[in-house]
Amino acid sequence: MLGGEEFGRLFGSFERTAFRLETLAVYSVEEEREEFEHFLAGGDMGPAWDDNPWVRSMTDEGKQVSRVHVLRSPLTDYLRYELAAYPGNIAAGETIGIIDLSDRTVTGLPDHDFWLFDDRDVYRMHYTPEGAFTGAEPLPARCLAEYQGYRDRALAEAVPFADYRERHR
Repeated sequence: MLGGEEFGRLFGSFERTAFRLETLAVYSVEEEREEFEHFLAGGDMGPAWDDNPWVRSMTDEGKQVSRVHVLRSPLTDYLRYELAAYPGNIAAGETIGIIDLSDRTVTGLPDHDFWLFDDRDVYRMHYTPEGAFTGAEPLPARCLAEYQGYRDRALAEAVPFADYRERHR
């Protein structure tokens, strides 16, 4: 199991593509706590929200970053916060899709988060029941085709974030 710092280094070492499937309604990220509270209070979120520098650091190198977030309306406060940041991620070059399970049923996806790097390395993400990250489990090569299938299914089922936001304003 990789811890946060060790897992974070993967974002500097992947070569072409990084895909994430997100499934939780709440993530408890200590580094976001102050910003999250500021968001809930209606504060200005600053320039990083207009063009995410973390995403930009990867896309400026020609790398593709994408995610699909599987969620259910009504949104939790955390999801409202996260989705409010997505336009800045998109401006920085990330492709984001949404699957809202309150709109329809989608089968064939896991009930957990994962990252797939360069179509060859898969990490299953582990969290506490409160959404705190506990580690990234590198999965064996025999799982690769299964997780590539999950990615393909998620991308096929997702609506672009802009379309989702327009329908759910």
